[in-house]
Amino acid sequence: MVNASLIKELRDKTGAGMMDCKKALVECNGDVQAAIDWLREKGIAKAAKKASRIAAEGLCDAAFDGNYAYLYELNSETDFVAKNEKFITLMNQIGEICVANKCESAEAVLGLGAEELVVNATATIGEKISLRRVQKVEKTDAQVFGFYKHMGGKIATLVVLEGGDAELAKDISMHVTASRPLYISKEDIPGDYIEKETHIQMELTKNDEKLAGKPEAALAKIVEGKVNKQLKEICLLDQVYVKGSSNESVAQFLNQKHASIVTFVRYEVGEGMEKRVDDFAAEVAAAANAAANKQ
Repeated sequence: MVNASLIKELRDKTGAGMMDCKKALVECNGDVQAAIDWLREKGIAKAAKKASRIAAEGLCDAAFDGNYAYLYELNSETDFVAKNEKFITLMNQIGEICVANKCESAEAVLGLGAEELVVNATATIGEKISLRRVQKVEKTDAQVFGFYKHMGGKIATLVVLEGGDAELAKDISMHVTASRPLYISKEDIPGDYIEKETHIQMELTKNDEKLAGKPEAALAKIVEGKVNKQLKEICLLDQVYVKGSSNESVAQFLNQKHASIVTFVRYEVGEGMEKRVDDFAAEVAAAANAAANKQ
């Protein structure tokens, strides 16, 4: 009898996908140990050995279906594997699953067949492959998508504009790619973020010897100026437009085009993740020691 607890036990022990575990248990009449051997024979269980490795390389992409777009990031351990034909095929398959099922998260995609594909890719390619994140973005008929990929997908940015056209939307997505805004406008910034930044700038100002002796009111004005400057740098509408004239903000540029930003999503491969660091000298030394020990 194959039940959920047996599937979970086998999955925990092997790292194989849910469907693979179920199939293995059915083939082995519910015998977990036999199922582990079955998975090993099929080359699936070996993917579990890679489960703890760092997968912070890879690619980002987007799939489109009418008024829906799906931005996603697929990770590998090395940049070299991200160029592998099997990896690219997996990227396309994930996009197809997103579109066919209107998926809103990586968990949803994995539960609809992608988990098995990812595990099989890990076993076949020989590196840990993982689907890190998926985001569904919806627009109206009157709105327009703008999409831009940098370095083949190392960065992927999706923008939704009200007004304008696809070319303008793509230009704005290129700006977002280059300038890394965190919010559309100051109104979108959480209050605690502003409080934290104000506290940091106040401490820096108090400890600045050049400002020693300045009255509290003057220091407060200096802090306010520094905070506003920092907030402008992270707000899309306040940033200087990369393709515009000198000091023209994104807001000013869009006003001229009678367009406005609805939303944007910017994915950069491995952002916020620990990066794998290869020590080639250490690897050579370890290989030499291993060879010496065999003699």
